[in-house]
Amino acid sequence: MNQPVTSICNNFISELDNVIGEFIPKNIYVLVDEVTQQLCLPEVLKSEKLNGCHVITIPSGDENKNIESAVVIWKYLSENKANRKSLMINLGGGMITDIGGFAASTFKRGIQYINISTTLLGAVDAATGGKTGINFMGLKNEIGVFAPASAVLIHVDFFKTLDDKNIRSGFAEIVKHALIDSHEEWSNILSFDLHKINLEKLRKLVENSINIKERIVDQDPFESNIRKALNLGHTFGHAFESYSYKIQKPVLHGYAVMWGLLCELYLSYMKFNFPKDDLMKLRYLVKEHYGMFAIDCSDYESLYELMTHDKKNENDAINFTLLSDIGVIQINQTATNEEIFECFDFFAGC
Repeated sequence: MNQPVTSICNNFISELDNVIGEFIPKNIYVLVDEVTQQLCLPEVLKSEKLNGCHVITIPSGDENKNIESAVVIWKYLSENKANRKSLMINLGGGMITDIGGFAASTFKRGIQYINISTTLLGAVDAATGGKTGINFMGLKNEIGVFAPASAVLIHVDFFKTLDDKNIRSGFAEIVKHALIDSHEEWSNILSFDLHKINLEKLRKLVENSINIKERIVDQDPFESNIRKALNLGHTFGHAFESYSYKIQKPVLHGYAVMWGLLCELYLSYMKFNFPKDDLMKLRYLVKEHYGMFAIDCSDYESLYELMTHDKKNENDAINFTLLSDIGVIQINQTATNEEIFECFDFFAGC
């Protein structure tokens, strides 16, 4: 599976024109949600290559990353004469690149697509790596395929449209990449000021983060081994996220991942003696910038049940990626019900 070329653009429209020019598509379809249609599409349509393009709009929000929205996209493509020589451009955050990649890769057995990431979370997570998908029956990314974009463009100026919560949501995945990489990158993360965002410093962190992810994906594109490192924080995190929707108090993906990271580093501390000092540094970062997800023991069984449905599970055991130190990865780990509940206790007591 060939990974796409990811470009953090210096001259966005010129680079977009060059990428589109490589495909010579018969028709171009731009997928947006209601937010990116308003805030980002006008900038993208400055490209002369997009004169006469089709625009497909779906509702924003992860709750709309579902089969109904996929059907809307497929129906539009079919009714507007898309074929295997067409090109789709997914303009948005992770929700758009996930569902857009899934719709493109399954329509007529696959048409080429480009991701233009407009959010920090999308840039360092969903836009790269080749995973596409939709949520199904209350479960995150339950249906999907591995099908990488032909190219990924990141225009850092789009991040100026994000509020603090969405910046912090994306920053969570940067934190995860630092934890699985090195003490140096972890120190870089800890020194970044989330109260006063410096876009140039953030650009460098994004570049480093994408390089970490792409290096791992290149080694293991289909997640049979080391790519599982990228799941750090996501077993607990997806449970928190899914539960937040279940109780109708939805949280952003990155917030759930940060809470998941805290739980899984505590589990790493329990099982592999992960350094307590680094666990406490993450705890401070979470409390300072993300707050906590209010749970008590009455929620544990529901959260545990959601974890049993995680895609990463094997042989009916809940599967975790853990760390014995910064950058020292322990994949395919399991935990008892009691150990998982102890992690919930630690989290609830923070």
